[in-house]
Amino acid sequence: MTGNIHSIETFGTVDGPGVRFVVFFQGCPMRCLYCHNPDTWMKKGGREMTSADILSRMERNRAFYRTGGITASGGEPMFQAAFLTELFEMAKERGIHTCLDTSGILFSDLPEQRRQTERLLAVTDLVMLDIKHMDDAEHRKLTGHGNENSIAFARYLDEKKIPVWIRHVVVPGITYSKDELTALGLFLKTLSNVTKLEVLPYHALGKTKYDSLGMKYVLEDTPQLKKAEAEEAERIIKDAWYGVV
Repeated sequence: MTGNIHSIETFGTVDGPGVRFVVFFQGCPMRCLYCHNPDTWMKKGGREMTSADILSRMERNRAFYRTGGITASGGEPMFQAAFLTELFEMAKERGIHTCLDTSGILFSDLPEQRRQTERLLAVTDLVMLDIKHMDDAEHRKLTGHGNENSIAFARYLDEKKIPVWIRHVVVPGITYSKDELTALGLFLKTLSNVTKLEVLPYHALGKTKYDSLGMKYVLEDTPQLKKAEAEEAERIIKDAWYGVV
């Protein structure tokens, strides 16, 4: 089996615990307005690699990953679910910690897809779940899709007791509002498997990539989130999560 891989980062420090070998998959059904990797949207492209190819590259520097492991990112890794599962199965055979960075947008109740998800989660140690927006209509404006699959996936991970880190990009005028942040905190309160919250402040560093690809960057007039605003956003989420509001 081969997968379409956009790129590999051999010394990732922000994509899960420890030092990570980060594999960026091609393909994503969403079109997030702030996406900094629009060149990963199309499933075709990148480089065709086998799981053995990927893991052999990781094994060259295995000592660096003693406290880390492998992270599948993208794009949307679950867009290539069968290949992703094979990669993680082979990684677990080698005693490698596995982390999935996903929006959960492709989660489905269809029997065949549910079986695939169960097989994947059986070899997944940690999920970093990127919740884009708690309001379905606003989520659709932001990404081109509703949020029902992402929310359902979060609940499913809780049911299966898979450890989860929640990621939330805070964007002025889109997700930087007390109502939105409080809604996220109240949702986290219903889950028992969330071990970490990462509030990611919006930045426009990806604009140069849009320019190079000849694409319009829709949020070019949106200000970057200030450090104090990011800290305030995190406080609002945690207040709701821990029951202060």
